[in-house]
Amino acid sequence: MLTADSSPSPQDAPEFADVAGNPRPERLEGGWFGLRGGKRLRYAIVEPERASRGTVLLLQGRNEAIEKYFETISDLTARGFTVAIFDWRGQGGSDRMVRNRSKGHIDSVRTYVRDLEAFTKDVVLPRCPAPRVILAHSLGGLVALRATPRLAGQYERMVLSAPLVALRPPMSHLYPLTQFMRWIGLGRVPLRRVERSGARASLARNPLTSDRARFERNRAIVESAPELFVTSLTAGWLAACMKAARRLDDSDAIAKLHTPTLFVTAGEDRVVDSRAASRLAWRMRSGHAIDLPGARHELLQEADEHRELFLAAFEAFVGSLMPEPAEVLGPPPEALAEALEAAVPARQSEPSEAPMATSISR
Repeated sequence: MLTADSSPSPQDAPEFADVAGNPRPERLEGGWFGLRGGKRLRYAIVEPERASRGTVLLLQGRNEAIEKYFETISDLTARGFTVAIFDWRGQGGSDRMVRNRSKGHIDSVRTYVRDLEAFTKDVVLPRCPAPRVILAHSLGGLVALRATPRLAGQYERMVLSAPLVALRPPMSHLYPLTQFMRWIGLGRVPLRRVERSGARASLARNPLTSDRARFERNRAIVESAPELFVTSLTAGWLAACMKAARRLDDSDAIAKLHTPTLFVTAGEDRVVDSRAASRLAWRMRSGHAIDLPGARHELLQEADEHRELFLAAFEAFVGSLMPEPAEVLGPPPEALAEALEAAVPARQSEPSEAPMATSISR
């Protein structure tokens, strides 16, 4: 039976890692969400200090944890949103799929989808105020897109940060190998080591962020709480995610994506294929896309020049649904306002060959 412990006792409440330079959001309430088979997901709900505008369900990327989003949660609650977030099974403070906690493994993205659907039904709907939207990064974007037909009417809009619609080479070339390994029973064999910290993890070489302070903060989280993160991805995980992403190229699957969705891609993304995400946005009836030139993959962990544009894009896309007094927010940057005027109200015109999102810069 799926259960959510809405009032956990102190001894049952999940722990959160406290790291210098990464303050815990005020009013954070943690809990455990029970799954069939005895597995548990760690989650948190954070209420704003003033009346809530509605709820943002924050969906993480691969090998992330709630602690990594403390800053973003605080930003969203300061803007008047209630925030709900949970660690995907197999990472963060949630239970693992295999005995070796250092392996990142999943049998199918459908498992993530079922977890998201159950968490929505048993935690978000009864506890978090409407209207509700999804803010998802990378893997979270893939799961949100695959779950959209099952979540119809429960979330009114989605904003996707560098969604995993397709991987960049050379990872994308591994699909036949990962499928074969899973077919012969080697799906739990580690195929790719995840570089988390240490001397090789330099700001210049990392593909995730160009911001030194956030890079060092995230490295400190990994070094202070290594149990929250995995060190390798299995062939099964890669096979499952690439298979689910390939389904997003199917016209019948795309026809079922009705939720208004804003794709925000990173101009210097070396992890996922931004062009594939922009093309999917164009093919959707309710899809829109903008690109942030110069930004790396993790837009919510990026330098302020990129991150502030992303948050302004989020506000512009959900603002009419979840209004905020103008004197609180102020006007969006001029370049962003122009880009959103072109990208949000109307569908993009058909691209010539390889579609790209509307680009914006300061």
